[in-house]
Amino acid sequence: GEDFDINEETVEIECAPENVHALREGLTEKGYNVISAESEMIPSTYTSLTDEDHIKKMNLLLEHLEENDDVQNVYHNWEMPDEE
Repeated sequence: GEDFDINEETVEIECAPENVHALREGLTEKGYNVISAESEMIPSTYTSLTDEDHIKKMNLLLEHLEENDDVQNVYHNWEMPDEE
């Protein structure tokens, strides 16, 4: 089933990858402005890290991956702590 996340100016809709094209077409036909329609990897389970050393290493790994020009997208299931 589809999942909706409604914000002040946008609506985020999750659907099965095979339905992305049809959903985009349907919304466009109804006059909605589709900002982006792409497949993303969303984990079904998340993991949290409590060890400070592990958290530092995970942050460093993600930082290096994002800085690497050869890396297009980074997906992970780490439930990152909220920035304060």
